[in-house]
Amino acid sequence: MPAPSRAVLLDLARSVALVGMAIFHFMFDLVMFGHQPPEVILHGFWPLWARVVASSFLFLSGVGLYLAYGQGIDLRRLLRRLVKIAGAAVVVTLATRAAMGDQYVFWGILHMIAFGSLAGLLFLRLPAAVTLMVAAGVFWIGQTVASPALDAAPLLFLGLGAEPVYAVDYVPVFPWLAPVLAGVGVGRIAVRSGLWARIAAVTAPKGSLWDWLAFPGRHSLWVYLIHQPVLIGSVWVWTFVL
Repeated sequence: MPAPSRAVLLDLARSVALVGMAIFHFMFDLVMFGHQPPEVILHGFWPLWARVVASSFLFLSGVGLYLAYGQGIDLRRLLRRLVKIAGAAVVVTLATRAAMGDQYVFWGILHMIAFGSLAGLLFLRLPAAVTLMVAAGVFWIGQTVASPALDAAPLLFLGLGAEPVYAVDYVPVFPWLAPVLAGVGVGRIAVRSGLWARIAAVTAPKGSLWDWLAFPGRHSLWVYLIHQPVLIGSVWVWTFVL
């Protein structure tokens, strides 16, 4: 199948999610350097903000998955996408292992997007209602099931263990596959109802303000990988130099 054309509104949505992510990570860095107490990111507003941002990324990845492969799967394009995302996830794991020790990112947002890109393929041909019901079931299981039998290290990616997991970014399959599947279901509804055709028809002239605002969303993976080293470096300079 031919690659789908980019939609500026979808890229703008990704840009908004990236801004939300950068805001949370900036607060996280302030805590890490001692400018804010740890409780700031453990309770109240900021943990909720982080969940909303993570959910938006995963939901948009599910929408994009259906738009890209709902009408047919191009294996070469799919493998290229998976290699890129999984490779970036490995980079994040190695970098955080070196910087954070035992609290490194072994299953974070990129790992979940890569997993969701495979799991979501199973739902591309199913009715949207079925996919959305499965998404609700995944969320419910993630909120209610906690078994000591699933505390073994190889099973921690499921998120169903009884013991808390300490990692700077932990996005397990349960419940975080739910927004991916919700995105697949909504993407199918949007295509079948004609809504996607109207969304895709919205354009932004090259070089316009909207085009510039959509730029981060067009390159979201690179922005994700680069933004935190820039933020950490900036806070470090402010703390120890300025």
